[in-house]
Amino acid sequence: MRIGLFVPCYVDTLYPEVGVATYRLLKSLGLDVDFPERQTCCGQPMGNAGFEHMAVPLARKFDELFRGYDYVVAPSASCAAYVRVFHPDMLGKKPEACEAAGKTVDLFQGLHVF
Repeated sequence: MRIGLFVPCYVDTLYPEVGVATYRLLKSLGLDVDFPERQTCCGQPMGNAGFEHMAVPLARKFDELFRGYDYVVAPSASCAAYVRVFHPDMLGKKPEACEAAGKTVDLFQGLHVF
């Protein structure tokens, strides 16, 4: 099982140690974890501010970057929920067609699955 670690922009900026700790925790459980370095924000700040159209390129990039993983784990429940709920509509796809969104879980959901 391949896991893509998504570290949200606010975690990366304000609490980078949370991203590192999440990576270490998942690795300590014997999981195959990858951190794609080209990742960016999920678009939630723009969407929450009413500028969802500005988040569409970020949703597209997220899907392209993470679709090859079995799961995408984020140490942020709100970012994981934003990806799961809003990315499919933003990309004009049915929820089951937006591959990465359906595989995205927050860290604690993931710990229950793994």
